Amino acid sequence: MAIQSGSDMERSLFSEEHEIFRSNFRQFVQTRVIPQQAKWRQQGVVSREIWLEAGASGFLCPWMEEEYGGAGGDFLHSVVVMEELSRAYESGWAASLHSDIIVPYIHSFGSPEQKAKWLPGCASGETITALAMTEPGTGSDLAGIATTAKRDGDHYVINGAKTFISNGMSCDVVVVAARTENSDDPHRSLSLFIVEADRPGFIRSRKLEKMGMESQDTAELAFDDCRVPANNIIGQEGAGFMMLMQKLQQERLCVAIMSQASAEKVLEDAIAYTKERQAFGRPISKFQNTQFTLAQCATEIEVGRAFLDKLVAEHVAGKYLVKECSMAKLWQTEMQGRVIDACLQLYGGYGYMLEYPISRAYMDARVQRIYAGTNEIMKVIIAKQMGL
Repeated sequence: MAIQSGSDMERSLFSEEHEIFRSNFRQFVQTRVIPQQAKWRQQGVVSREIWLEAGASGFLCPWMEEEYGGAGGDFLHSVVVMEELSRAYESGWAASLHSDIIVPYIHSFGSPEQKAKWLPGCASGETITALAMTEPGTGSDLAGIATTAKRDGDHYVINGAKTFISNGMSCDVVVVAARTENSDDPHRSLSLFIVEADRPGFIRSRKLEKMGMESQDTAELAFDDCRVPANNIIGQEGAGFMMLMQKLQQERLCVAIMSQASAEKVLEDAIAYTKERQAFGRPISKFQNTQFTLAQCATEIEVGRAFLDKLVAEHVAGKYLVKECSMAKLWQTEMQGRVIDACLQLYGGYGYMLEYPISRAYMDARVQRIYAGTNEIMKVIIAKQMGL
């Protein structure tokens, strides 16, 4: 049986409509994304034009209803976008973060007025979003969030600092997690707010330099007596923690989807490289060490794909999958790291050169085990779900 990339495997997950969407988006990536990747990496941010172009083509929030400017599709359309961007080694354009992690907070929990005000711009690319949870003193522990939002008449006054915020420098709107009251139960005092980036007191402190994902603008944000209207709160006061818990399932699944697709593309390219690269008078693919390495990678990828596709189908069906999504985030990101590391070794010195995409994939992959909850936290969640 020939080894195939994940996107070419026989998969029952997608309909003909999804595959037409994939073909269209793959063409968009080939013509509009890949030619700009070097420029984006150099300037440290993707162009605003790509957001507008993607929105005009129905590639942002493709699951959103047409009444809000969406394409009227489903989450599987978003899966296609994640997979195709991963196959293009595109880690800087945080389209899936925007479409499938941040915007759903407004879509699921926002008031009719909030949805009418912000969702159309999110779908068109005119409104770029960011999510501000992580703080300098707290990461995976949401109970440690110290940013406050104090009620003052018909406004809330937000004070605090956030860090590692993707789209932080280019966002127009940020969903902010802040504490609205002092409570013995820190989870009950957490609320979510929509904060427009042009509000006084909203400060983009600095753009952060990272090991990988060069073209994804990641920033520190500060809120200095930032006043937002009271109707910018999402849902009720104190409901923030429950909202976050509900949406983290999909966030972790998204990370797993991108990690899986990345590993598949790296293996595909490594197979092609080892067939071309000569050593001692023959292609290095003919050496047993190379064959064993690629066979091991292919096996891990096939196992991961079978589990993940089943999980995606169950998620689309609306099943409660906190344990399984945590498992996928743990397994797929660890597997991605193993596969990329093993394949990079087969490139020899060239694998260390930035002109080869695998070197960037190696750096980009490392954070997958950290964000959306560290893999250590995933093990804690899995253990709790097991009743331990």
